[in-house]
Amino acid sequence: MTDDRVDRLVRDADPYRPELIDLRGAEHDLLEEIMSVPTAQVPERRPRIGRRLAVSLATAAAVVGVAGVTVALHDQPRVPAGPAAGPAGAALDASAVAGSRWTLAAVQAAQANPRLLIGEPGWKATNVSGFTADRGAITFEKDGSALEMNWYPAKQYPSYFADRKHVSEPEPGKAGTLPGDIFTYDAGDFALMLKPHDGTFVELRTGGIWTRARFDEILAGIKQVDVDTWLAALPPEIVTPARAGDAAAEVLAGIPLPPGFDTGVLRKLGVNDKYQFAAGVTSKVGCAWIAEWQRADKAGDAAARSKAAAALRGSHNWAALKSIENEGGWSEVFWDVADHVAKGQVPADYRDAIGCQ
Repeated sequence: MTDDRVDRLVRDADPYRPELIDLRGAEHDLLEEIMSVPTAQVPERRPRIGRRLAVSLATAAAVVGVAGVTVALHDQPRVPAGPAAGPAGAALDASAVAGSRWTLAAVQAAQANPRLLIGEPGWKATNVSGFTADRGAITFEKDGSALEMNWYPAKQYPSYFADRKHVSEPEPGKAGTLPGDIFTYDAGDFALMLKPHDGTFVELRTGGIWTRARFDEILAGIKQVDVDTWLAALPPEIVTPARAGDAAAEVLAGIPLPPGFDTGVLRKLGVNDKYQFAAGVTSKVGCAWIAEWQRADKAGDAAARSKAAAALRGSHNWAALKSIENEGGWSEVFWDVADHVAKGQVPADYRDAIGCQ
């Protein structure tokens, strides 16, 4: 199965595409294809939790409630906006860390990426995921159209560019004044991959209703802004690394933890909306339970294997997964993988399916 095929299946299963009616079949088709692909054929780059196999964790428009988690960019510690935050490329004034509306983590991540906004009025940022210095995604929406801006480490640019050449031949393009290449998936589906700059590169991908003329029009109005302007445009309720511990405790309520599970790893999930964060947390727990099942199976520890299988089967009752079940495909994909492992059938590509490292 090609990388483009995976992208297409997940895009078809995005619950926020206006034309969508019934998506569950696409999720099952995707999982079955993944499980049937020999390891050698698995795409080189592991899908980020949410964009692909979690079905729109990176494109989900709604900020959904997961166990009451509500964490904002406006929590301490804070740094000043304006001059201290600075325009593109400016260094963070670490000595001024009090009295601002933005968290230190948010500003540091903002300063490390290009901070692009759509110039046309009416576009709203509806989702943030994996918000770190060298990677993340923001989705903007207006009138049935969505534009997702993903940024990645610059060192990954060559492999991503080679991957996109399987989609179409590149055409020169720009986002504002920033140069890049446009790839055409079909008549209403486009992506602009910008050239690497300051350690990252950005890909802008369409979703929903588009024409090429409309895409070109929007790209021409893309602008690069300062930290304060960019952060002010983001959704107000997202989970920040500074509060990830408290938020994780809410998500983990009622979820049995594998032996030796380190909740500290949850602080490394980056800045996410609540759907994304719940998926990230359950991914870590699920992957750890699968690892425990494999360890026990190899050691002939029947009791430990049974306990791990019971935990995975019980994931159908985890409040965090049930809360986001209707907001995207993550819960269903997770449950399918968990059920296979609980039956003693570990899918060859389960790591890709639920984001295990």
